[in-house]
Amino acid sequence: MPRRRLTRIAALCCALAGLLAAHAAADGALVKVNSLILRADGGFQPRELPRRQFAPINFQGYFDIAAKGGGRPVALQEAVIDFDRDGRLSAGGLPICPPGRVADAGPEQARKSCPGAIVGSGRIEALIELAGGTVPAHSPLTIFNGPPQAGSPTVILHARTTVPATQTFAIVVPIERRSGPFRYRATLAIPPIANGLGAITRVQVDVGRRFSAAGQRRSYVSAHCSDGVLRTHGRFTFADGTIVDGSVEKACRAL
Repeated sequence: MPRRRLTRIAALCCALAGLLAAHAAADGALVKVNSLILRADGGFQPRELPRRQFAPINFQGYFDIAAKGGGRPVALQEAVIDFDRDGRLSAGGLPICPPGRVADAGPEQARKSCPGAIVGSGRIEALIELAGGTVPAHSPLTIFNGPPQAGSPTVILHARTTVPATQTFAIVVPIERRSGPFRYRATLAIPPIANGLGAITRVQVDVGRRFSAAGQRRSYVSAHCSDGVLRTHGRFTFADGTIVDGSVEKACRAL
């Protein structure tokens, strides 16, 4: 596909995603462009938070990807997620799970290998294009606190699919601290699934962990409510060059 056409598609995605996020934030974002349909939403509990002090929360989020005509969608290659400045991540004192420890493990074995480093869980789904048609694949998803990179925290996303053969994923996701309206940026580079025959159709996560360190109770994720809303921004890049870019806003109530 010519670069000029890809640029137009990307610009259209940005405009649609921004418009939909602005007018339908309570229900997440829905974007239809080219051959793709993408739905994304996120939330947190509790919704009532202090105005200035940080309080523990759990964060939930998902995105669904589908092809307009059915079948396997274009493969997602990268997801970049930005988190509101009113949120905070605290990994100090948590055990670390090196990716090599779980790289060849199944979901249950991986969780037993690094139980103290688990900060979230979820599910991943995909469609695999085989000679007889598309075949679904899925796996539990485990999120581990990973080794820091260049002073920034990381998480390890672990999953294992078995269609058409066993493939284990232990993906390192750096979490960069940033200035501006978003405090953190997580960048997920997605390796080929089933030697390029597969494409992700759903990722769902629930992130949150209470723990003790240095004699104090801590929370892996926390937030406050300074302006009545917490925002999450996503940028999704696909194998054909399509880029979907948009935000989801969720209301909070200051205590």
